[in-house]
Amino acid sequence: MNSRRHVVAVIGNARLNPGSEKYKLAQSVGEKLVDERYRLLTGGLGGVMEAACRGARSSAGWYEGCSIGLLPGSDPAKANPYVDIVIPTGLDHGRNSIVAQADAVVAIGGGAGTLSEIAFAWIHKRLIIGLNCDGWSGRLADQRVDERDRYPDLPDDRVYGAQDATEVLTLLRTYLPAYIGRHSLIA
Repeated sequence: MNSRRHVVAVIGNARLNPGSEKYKLAQSVGEKLVDERYRLLTGGLGGVMEAACRGARSSAGWYEGCSIGLLPGSDPAKANPYVDIVIPTGLDHGRNSIVAQADAVVAIGGGAGTLSEIAFAWIHKRLIIGLNCDGWSGRLADQRVDERDRYPDLPDDRVYGAQDATEVLTLLRTYLPAYIGRHSLIA
């Protein structure tokens, strides 16, 4: 039996005030993911990424190594202070395609960078959950990114909309077992 912990990427706005609703939402998502034994993957910087990592650190289930930050640059010192494992990629926005390789992607708000990660996750047949808030996550919540038939057995395949961290976990438990396909190169 495979006991590997699933990796869930949390993506979204890179700049947020710590008291903002999106920051609190990302912090709650990060904490609950670790509570439920998922590993957290982010881009390792500020905003939603920092909040999710901070939430992971506050989980009763936290352990060293449960959060991973894939930095766009080459300097590990640029990571937010809550990342456990820092991987400087030197890939700039190209690192978004790697973040999208997580088992599932949870988007909270976000601009063009988040949109690229959502698009890559869609192409790579990942489960995508979009929080209903301003930004690309809310605009794409409960929508299909395009008309490709990613999973013929899942006629409701889409970016699943969620209101809060509890709903994110419900969607992960419900749908992650069905999202096992992987992209097999451009045909």
